Amino acid sequence: MTDQELQLLVEELSNTHFKIPFMHKASFNPRLRTTGGRYILNSHNIEINRKYLDELGMEELIGIIKHELCHYHLHINKKGYQHKDADFKNLLRKVGGPRFCSSLPQEKTQNKPKRTLIYRCQSCNQIYFRRKKVDMKKYVCGKCRGKLSLEEIRNS
Repeated sequence: MTDQELQLLVEELSNTHFKIPFMHKASFNPRLRTTGGRYILNSHNIEINRKYLDELGMEELIGIIKHELCHYHLHINKKGYQHKDADFKNLLRKVGGPRFCSSLPQEKTQNKPKRTLIYRCQSCNQIYFRRKKVDMKKYVCGKCRGKLSLEEIRNS
């Protein structure tokens, strides 16, 4: 599906379910990672995560579009457009949109093993556990201000 096809789908869903035209831009945003879509308050545009179409199908995409259109139409009409607002919940229920999008199956299998870096002070042998690398030229031991050295890298 292209951005133009998405635009036409959003316009069609807006006309059929809300009886109000969608007058702004809808597009796929490849940078979205943790959400199915978003409504941008300043520009009134809607951005959709393509992964949801690819992995969960058209039905999930339509649900996400309905959800974002609820934000859009309520905001345009100066009503409660946030998730917590009664106006939003009622309109979402009326058009049959999901309150939250499903989680992607790919993300469940992407649990990377966590690595732990172990640093040791060369003067007092104080041990430090870190997830990120430490610049040993810039940082020193907090106990005695001695020089640090990388002792071990553990993957768990």
